[in-house]
Amino acid sequence: MCHLWNVVAGETREGDVFRRLLEKQEVEREALGGAVFDVLGKAIEGRKLRDLLQEAILYGNQPEVRAKLKEKVEGALDHARLRELIEDRSLEHETMDTSRVREIRATMERASARRLQPYFIATFFRDAFAHLGGKLRERESKRFEISHVPADVRNRDRQIGTRNKLQRKYERITFDKQLINVEGQRQAAFVCPGHPLLDTCIDLILERYRDLLKQGAILINEADPSEDVRALFYLEHTIQDGRTTDSGVRRAVSRQLQFVTIDRDDKVRSAGYAPYLDYRPVTEEELASIQPLLEEDWLTRDLEERAIEYAISELVPRHVQEVRGRKDALIDKTIQAVTERLTKEYMHWDNRAQQLKAQEEAGKTPKLNSRKAEQRADDLQTRLKKRLEELDQEKQLSPKSPIAVGGALVLSNGMLRKLCGYSAEWG
Repeated sequence: MCHLWNVVAGETREGDVFRRLLEKQEVEREALGGAVFDVLGKAIEGRKLRDLLQEAILYGNQPEVRAKLKEKVEGALDHARLRELIEDRSLEHETMDTSRVREIRATMERASARRLQPYFIATFFRDAFAHLGGKLRERESKRFEISHVPADVRNRDRQIGTRNKLQRKYERITFDKQLINVEGQRQAAFVCPGHPLLDTCIDLILERYRDLLKQGAILINEADPSEDVRALFYLEHTIQDGRTTDSGVRRAVSRQLQFVTIDRDDKVRSAGYAPYLDYRPVTEEELASIQPLLEEDWLTRDLEERAIEYAISELVPRHVQEVRGRKDALIDKTIQAVTERLTKEYMHWDNRAQQLKAQEEAGKTPKLNSRKAEQRADDLQTRLKKRLEELDQEKQLSPKSPIAVGGALVLSNGMLRKLCGYSAEWG
């Protein structure tokens, strides 16, 4: 631990300037949550502070000079300027205008509509994991132990190259974020979309039963009183960048499930996010009445190809634009930050190497060898080059063609009532 004290003679002219500077700094520290120290070097450069103190010593007895110095101190630590420096340094913006707030709110609402509740994730994972040969043992309420992860699951993790490596066993897992840390208990791994346990199970189940999923289903939209009938397709779209996984496969940076509907008149449109949440499956009693509908000519067309064509022209560009807009801004700021930091370190060690070499040529024996300093400088150059290459690869986004992973025939409630011979009046 290191303690640092600023000792200032408060009764002196330069002390008055320094005290005001520290007081203003404390105010801004509280307002900005401590982030002021991250940009203090840019806000008050060493030369600027030296000039302020010299001016205070030489002319500080003059009232107009004192007022001018106070104004300079206030300007150096102006809240708006500090906020701008912090935002410029940060890799993620924290200040938002009204339009940005609305955009984030809309994104959150879409995410809320698409998200899977812990109950559904837990129900799927427990059945899928058991089907793949794994076992869950509940140790505490809604907290489970996995003593062994099946080899098939571990091997698939290596093939698809998930971000976090899959472990052979887990002392605790949970599907509820609130139960990750429980007093007196072991910390649990949070199994949710993106966790390798869930991702590998989904991948294996899809591989084994994708054909069954593509056979489709019949769903009823009870909220629709019209006599509409539509084919609904589930399309998976992936965007990858220039990086590769350990297995040589290009790394996926965004996956999106897209929904497309086609009606009898061959009109294709986006179905929005998770439309199936509002539908129910058809019953056995209703299926017999619906059977003639399944033999209509329009269902024999290549509807899947039409859905994919629509997604490529309409949905894929939106997905790419959304990801690119988010990634490019972040990568550009990362490049700037990495270049600035590693270049400064390189210049320090390159200069240090020259100083040490001069000492060695003068017959002195410094503690640090000049060759080691040169090696550190060279290593920093190599690190910078490698990191910039990685960031350039992250910018190389390319969309894959959408894949149809499933489909369904969606009947409106009005159509169902008509086929079943119910009253035409809906209600």
